[in-house]
Amino acid sequence: MDQAAVRSVRSFNRTVTQRLGVLQDEYLGRGRALGASRVLWEVGEDGTDLRALRAALDLDSGYLSRLIRSLEADGLVEVEPDPADKRVHTVRLTKAGREERRLVDTRSDEVAWSLLAPLSEPQRAQLVESMFAVERLLTAGLVDVAVEDPTSDAARSCIESYFRELDERFEHGFDPSQTTSADADELVEPAGLFIVARLREEPIGCGALKFEPAEPPEIKRMWVAPAARRLGVGRRILYELEEHARRYGHERVRMDSNKALREAHRLYRSSGYRDVARFNDNPYAHVWFEKLI
Repeated sequence: MDQAAVRSVRSFNRTVTQRLGVLQDEYLGRGRALGASRVLWEVGEDGTDLRALRAALDLDSGYLSRLIRSLEADGLVEVEPDPADKRVHTVRLTKAGREERRLVDTRSDEVAWSLLAPLSEPQRAQLVESMFAVERLLTAGLVDVAVEDPTSDAARSCIESYFRELDERFEHGFDPSQTTSADADELVEPAGLFIVARLREEPIGCGALKFEPAEPPEIKRMWVAPAARRLGVGRRILYELEEHARRYGHERVRMDSNKALREAHRLYRSSGYRDVARFNDNPYAHVWFEKLI
């Protein structure tokens, strides 16, 4: 463990919690702790279901229930079962809750301005830019990547989004039936495997390995949702696929790609992949890559 880095993180945490008023018994002078105010904010004007709220905040279900009950007791939220599925409960703001949320919003702006006001313009710009970088890196640390059934809802959602993007970006569109196969039965161990990347339980990317007899495994279905790009998710997926290939005793992996996917090519080359000669008959492929792992 890098003790100097750990000390820096802890010092940063102490400074931020003090400046934001998190150490006080109540947040923003509203008679409740930060956790309850954050829940009030996340419920939003349109309401949300409790499962989505728990995932968004990464809270223990018991603790979230206590926060919701405290907001209910204050007349700020109401919880009701979904008519279509009694297992799902929706939480909504009451009229008083909407008014309180607007007040919390205003006071949160005032706290944010209190951080910026004492600084010069160049310092403000530097702080905002640094905060953006910190937020992006902390978000990247929340991404979870794991092997999953390629027929799961999350896997199908990723693949469908991937196909739609290819169809939009390829010069003459994309027909999955015309490309080299990577069907669900080919992406289940030991024939292959499929992995899904999730952020706050929502699928944001995928990738697959397809094993070939006497050939290096081929990487397929590499995709990251546009909103999750620049978080290093693609590189994480590549690393996980390479680790699985290594686990199966392989020393090389390879893939093909279309000329339109230039940013993907930059990722592959910067990750150690080199251009090689054509190794398949995929009609959509223009470049082929391989890497020693």
